[in-house]
Amino acid sequence: MSSTSEKAFLRALSGEVVTPPPFWLMRQAGRYLPEYRQVRASCNGFLDLCYTPEKATEVTLQPLRRYGFDAAILFSDILVVPDALGQPVSFREGEGPRLDPIRDGEGLKRLSQENFMSHLAPVFQTVSNLSKAIPETTALIGFAGAPWTVATYMVEGSGSKEFVETKKLAYSQPNVFKAMIDLLVQATGDYLIRQIDHGAEAIQIFDSWAGVLPEEEFSKWVIEPTRQLVERIKTERPGIPVIGFPRCAGALLLPFVERTGVDAVSLDTSVPLDWAAKHIQPKVTVQGNLDPIMLIAGGETLDREVKRIISALGKGPFVFNLGHGILPSTPPENVARLADLVKGRV
Repeated sequence: MSSTSEKAFLRALSGEVVTPPPFWLMRQAGRYLPEYRQVRASCNGFLDLCYTPEKATEVTLQPLRRYGFDAAILFSDILVVPDALGQPVSFREGEGPRLDPIRDGEGLKRLSQENFMSHLAPVFQTVSNLSKAIPETTALIGFAGAPWTVATYMVEGSGSKEFVETKKLAYSQPNVFKAMIDLLVQATGDYLIRQIDHGAEAIQIFDSWAGVLPEEEFSKWVIEPTRQLVERIKTERPGIPVIGFPRCAGALLLPFVERTGVDAVSLDTSVPLDWAAKHIQPKVTVQGNLDPIMLIAGGETLDREVKRIISALGKGPFVFNLGHGILPSTPPENVARLADLVKGRV
């Protein structure tokens, strides 16, 4: 592997201003690419793809071949963690994930860390494969879901809009919910440390549903578990940068940055650029935040917005990315245009 100093992405995470900015896209390996769809069709379900190292490695590498991203992110899913803890996860086409909900202390007893690492061994093999296969100037990102977001799926049993059952459990049985979060902090920490040991050079923690909590609960269930994870990584594997992504946190993004210890924060589409440049970027590297729909639309709107984001954030430590994951209907040629725009080739 190449030295850190040669990797633009890691230089940006260390606080350096890199021009042109490094870039990668959340969900850059995915259904918008025909070559991904071909591999996916050969698998017996989505988790089969996540747990088959050769195929997971291949789909991770596909967008690098097309677009020359500065970072590759492990192809997996945040729900492999509850799956490995003994809460089986299935994905139904067009419906998203399904889990048998855990909504009380008795349900929590079904979970165990006994086979956790062995269950996830294929994921670690994928990380190891990628660390050898990616270009020398490309950094490898490992990731996990944040405890709060993973817990929402574990309690609801699927995706949700209102998170009624999760919030109800957190508010009415805080001791039970804390036990779930504590288990997830421990298991997720183990998972991330092992990814680092197999070659991950940076970590991103995805808290997709952070924005649904009021202030005090945000502090308790988003900031504190993330702080514990960051502290563990920095203690046990010093030098590995951590990116937080508390999606839709709004003004709570500032205390998140100040209290978790993250090296960088991913900005969702709603974050005002001037505010981020003034209040967030002096503290940590920022990453983001193009609207994924603009990438679908393309044309002058895409060109203008990319230039606006780089103009606003490119004077400080910055990684160009989307404000959320790339969508399946995205035209691959628009991603090629984006790459040219970010790298200043057009």
